[in-house]
Amino acid sequence: MILEEARWIFANRNKLCSTTKKFALDCYRPAKFGNCMTYKPHRALKQRFKSIPVIVQVEKSQTLEQSMSNLASSCGCKIVKEIPTIDCFTTKVNTKNLEALANNKYVKKVWYDREFKAFLDKAIPAVASDILSEKGLTGKEVVVAVLDTGIYEHPDLKGRIIAFKDIIKGKKDPYDDNGHGTHVAGAVASNGSKTDGRFTAPAPDSKLVGVKVLDKVGGGSLSGILEGIQWCIENKEQLGIDVMNLSLGSEADMPYTDDPVCMAVEKAWEAGIVVCVAAGNSGPQSQTIGSPGIHPKVITVGALDNSNSQKKVADYSSRGPTIDGIKKPDILAPGTIVSLRSPGSLVDRQSKNDRVDYWYTTLSGTSMATPICSGIIAQILEENSSLTPDEIKEIIVNSSVPLENEEKNAQGAGVINGENINS
Repeated sequence: MILEEARWIFANRNKLCSTTKKFALDCYRPAKFGNCMTYKPHRALKQRFKSIPVIVQVEKSQTLEQSMSNLASSCGCKIVKEIPTIDCFTTKVNTKNLEALANNKYVKKVWYDREFKAFLDKAIPAVASDILSEKGLTGKEVVVAVLDTGIYEHPDLKGRIIAFKDIIKGKKDPYDDNGHGTHVAGAVASNGSKTDGRFTAPAPDSKLVGVKVLDKVGGGSLSGILEGIQWCIENKEQLGIDVMNLSLGSEADMPYTDDPVCMAVEKAWEAGIVVCVAAGNSGPQSQTIGSPGIHPKVITVGALDNSNSQKKVADYSSRGPTIDGIKKPDILAPGTIVSLRSPGSLVDRQSKNDRVDYWYTTLSGTSMATPICSGIIAQILEENSSLTPDEIKEIIVNSSVPLENEEKNAQGAGVINGENINS
């Protein structure tokens, strides 16, 4: 009887991600404690009141016959947000709603709205971006979007945060209650004004767009990440967004072709935005590259252990191959960086011993390596703004210097090196 009632789950298993399938099946399972008299009422309550947030992708053809809102309504759902970049909407579902969506011929995929988080675990000469700076390349007029916990209006960034989008709280002015995003933004664009240029990033004249997709504790939702990416694509021309930095991710539990955030970063790439993504901090185990770093197009950045003179891949830096068997990361950059503080933020209060002074702090992780790459890309684009994302990636990869005794799935092409770059 139970198998018969749950037949729709197996019939639509290709539409449902593993978490949504597990949720649905759980609502048909008998309680651990109870008897046949209480089973049916208990199951009915679970199926009616237990719900999860999901992202529903629809077939493109459905818009010719009905809107997303009509489709959702016909399945008993209420749309929270539409994400047209990948033909999706977000909603909450109980078992009956999920069954209706799964059986709808216009529904392509249903994903659990999973959690994303900042990749934080703790430079410039190590990647020779100073060679590019000596050529006068400082990222001038290049715009880097930082999708993270926000950006504090630090003196080293004065006048260069040209736009701010808050997916979490909807605030208008830049802020960072976590501190991670400010540190990342500083690793792209700090001009070192509070240290007479000592802590200067690769692109100190670049412009920043802050997109707050992670909350005070550094967490966020899949739907929030998708909304942030979509906002960047929609505002690319108006704001001149050239580069997108994603020092965040989640566990990769499906092929990149089925992963919604991978679909979204591919759209950004195709729109002409160079996408740099942190590999993750789940090393040294293999096959630990996070999503969306598993996408073959984007530039996936691992961390170099630059804490001593012996150059090696940081132990925490995630390794490939990806879930699809693709070699990743693409390159390495220093993982321990002195960058900007967001005074009073959560990370700032939790990492008092890492403070350099009132304005600067030290953090580690592939989160810190990724913006170094984004900053160097800004330098390259200043010299040649006509380069495509594919051409930029080729330049970055071909100019990197491999480390001895390190596997490809740990270091990719090696350490990014500005001295070898000729755009």
